[in-house]
Order: sequence, then C-alpha cells, then structure tokens
Amino acid sequence: MEKIIDPVDKNLIKSELTVQKRVRITNKANNEIYVFTSHDSPNLMREVGRLREIAFRHYGGGTGLEADIDKYDVMKVPYKQLIVWDPENEEILGGYRFIYGSDVEFDENGKPMLATAHLLNFSDEFINDYLPYTVELGRSFVSLEYQSTLMGRKGIFALDNLWDGLGALTVIDPQIKYFFGKVTMYGTYNKHARNMILYFLNKHFPDKEKLVTPIVPLETDTDYKKMEALFRGKNFNEDYRILNKEVRALGWNIPPLINAYMGLTPTMRFFGTSVNDEFGDVEESGILIEIDQILEDKRARHIESYMKSNPSKRFLMMLRRRISTKTGKKKITLLKKRDRKRGKSASK
Repeated sequence: MEKIIDPVDKNLIKSELTVQKRVRITNKANNEIYVFTSHDSPNLMREVGRLREIAFRHYGGGTGLEADIDKYDVMKVPYKQLIVWDPENEEILGGYRFIYGSDVEFDENGKPMLATAHLLNFSDEFINDYLPYTVELGRSFVSLEYQSTLMGRKGIFALDNLWDGLGALTVIDPQIKYFFGKVTMYGTYNKHARNMILYFLNKHFPDKEKLVTPIVPLETDTDYKKMEALFRGKNFNEDYRILNKEVRALGWNIPPLINAYMGLTPTMRFFGTSVNDEFGDVEESGILIEIDQILEDKRARHIESYMKSNPSKRFLMMLRRRISTKTGKKKITLLKKRDRKRGKSASK
C-alpha cells in the first residue's frame, strides 16, 4: 500500500479552473461544476486522484497506489472528469469520471475499451442500440470532509450537486439517452444485507434482454426461498420498506448511491454483480438509467433547472466540443470501426 500523495498546491489547482471548463452553478450551496481531462488539467487530475484514493481506501477499496489515476484517465481519448468545486473553501467536493459512448474506442477483438470491460460482457444489442447514446459514469466520490455535517449545507448537498453536473451533460448533448455505470459495495459491508439488496435489485430492475452480463458473476449464499418469502410486497414501495427495515435491523443502511439510484427512476436496469480485483476486491453492480424515465421531480431539479438558466447555443456548442461529443453520423462510424476491428482480429 503506497503512501498517498500530498495535496496539490491550491494556486496550481485554481489556475486550471478556467471559465471555459465551468459548466454551471449548483442549485444548492452555490458550488461550481467543472469538466476537464488529465491532458488539459494535470494538476486537477492529480488532486482528484488523491481525493479518490483517500475516499475509496476509507471504505476498504482503492488502488493501493499513491493516487487513483489509471489508464482510462490518461489514454489518448481519456475519460472526462466532472467535479464540484467549493469556491468558498477552495476545495473539490466530489466528482465523477465519464465518457460519451460516441468517443469509445474498440480493441482488436471488437470489445469496447471501457473501464467496466474487464467486469462485464456487452451484447451486440447494447453496442449497437445503446452505447452510441450513452454516458458511462464511474469513480463517483465525495471527499471525506464533505461526507459529514461538518461542512453544513456544503456537505449535505454533495450528491445533489454532483447530479446537477450529470443533468447538465444531458442538455449539452440532447442525443444522450442513457447513463450507464456501477454501484459499489465494499468487502466490509454486511453480507446478509448485501444479499437482500442484490435480490431486491434483480426483482425490481431485471435486465430481461441480457444487454450486459457479468463476466464472472458474484457467488453468494443467498437462500432464494427465504428471499421470496420475505419480499412479498405488492409493489416496489412495499418491498422497499421491507428491505430498509431488514437492513437497518442488522445495524446497517442501504448504501447512499444505491438508494439514490433506486429512487431516480422505476425503469432502472440491474446487470448483476462482479468482484473488482483491480480495486480492493469491491463488489460492483452494473446499472442503466434511461434519462427520459427519470422521475419528474428529479428532472426538474437537475436537468430542467439548467435549461431554465438559458445557456446560450454558443456556450453549449463550446462545451460540446470540450467534451468531444460526436455527431450522430460519427456514432454510426463508431459501430463500423468496431466491426472492422473484429474483422482484422478474425483474419489473423
């Protein structure tokens, strides 16, 4: 386990927080959303890597390296970094990394070069009909200092602020239809509570088309007959009350991000769970959110609020270029490139 790097100099960080990278002001706490890459903001990337590693190690995950920065952060077409900046305290509150499906490259076997590719198999239907219109999200974190009430309103609205950023992405590129990513449970989490949560997710958010499947599914000791007897609610809300009560009875809570995603849309898809042996053996479950199916109150708060701020077409176009969103024509080219890769591999 390597020693985590020291904080990056504040002046270096602020020098890279340029107006061109600022996306919006948050609805709550007046924080600021920025989008950048390791290529144009190396100091910001280094600080994000430091904060991510601190946050993930705290719960038993992380890379074990001096900073959580991997090949997906620094490759030729890198994942973009979305952060919430607290201008009052001059701190990064939290962040995501993301990539538009239209930017995704394919390896020689025709497999998408996604951060989730070592955990998940992607069907041709997903590659053809979903990926070109999808944003893959990952490495969601909130800095430890903002995970408590010590920062007052700033900390309370950390996740809400992050979702303001995600909402803006859907306005910047209206072609985007889906958010795809993972939710994490750490090895320290209660196994019976974990089993109940995974059963609940599979019951209420099944992937009937098998769009995405785990390469090596997590093995559990789940007693499915007992689960069926336990979750006998007539609908999601009744089963959710049972789940929440049972998990709390064990002295635990449903992980906040899982809880939040379940409340975002009734049509979320759950893709099963794998152990990520590259990240502290955490257990990660794939999910898909259809943006048009996000509940109205969440849409109003995170998406429509940005539209009401009336960002100019010129500003949105500038942001679109910064995050390398491709046109619909180029998205079709991306699929042809995937097929060419497969053809080359087969001819070897």
